Amino acid sequence: VGFVSEDEYLEIQGITREQSGDYECSASNDVAAPVVRRVKVTVNYPPYISEAKGTGVPVGQKGTLQCEASAVPSAEFQWYKDDKRLVEGKKGVKVENRPFLSKLIFFNVSEHDYGNYTCVASNKLGHTNASITLFEVKTTGLPPWKGPGAVSEVNNGTSRRAGCIWLLPLLVFLLLKF
Repeated sequence: VGFVSEDEYLEIQGITREQSGDYECSASNDVAAPVVRRVKVTVNYPPYISEAKGTGVPVGQKGTLQCEASAVPSAEFQWYKDDKRLVEGKKGVKVENRPFLSKLIFFNVSEHDYGNYTCVASNKLGHTNASITLFEVKTTGLPPWKGPGAVSEVNNGTSRRAGCIWLLPLLVFLLLKF
């Protein structure tokens, strides 16, 4: 879809972010060859959060909350829990910010880490937020070598155990193939 103007300028009323991009201007007359120039149009807009999902993590494991926002200029991110801003460097927690994505990383999830977190994305045109939940996932409590699919082997009077859950997808694949 293009815009055409017979004037010296092109006015786009109610421009949207989808109309950002390269535009071409062509000027011609009967005396010389047409002159063509390109111009890049950038539409600035406040952030909107396009993806924010909660995640379940067992106690003692690594967990990550992600907040994705689209904005021009790029959004700056902040994280909150219980109306308190989380600062970089809190023990066991790291914030990774990129222009359109922020991650809140927990290196060793504890009981007090569970709950609702708020991701705030802002730029000079506005701000928005989303609530993201870090919730507990219960584990079986059994180590992998004692859980379902475990194999025990006795050799020279010593017991060796190895988890072989990885065999299940291979067996299913082979059965379906043949």
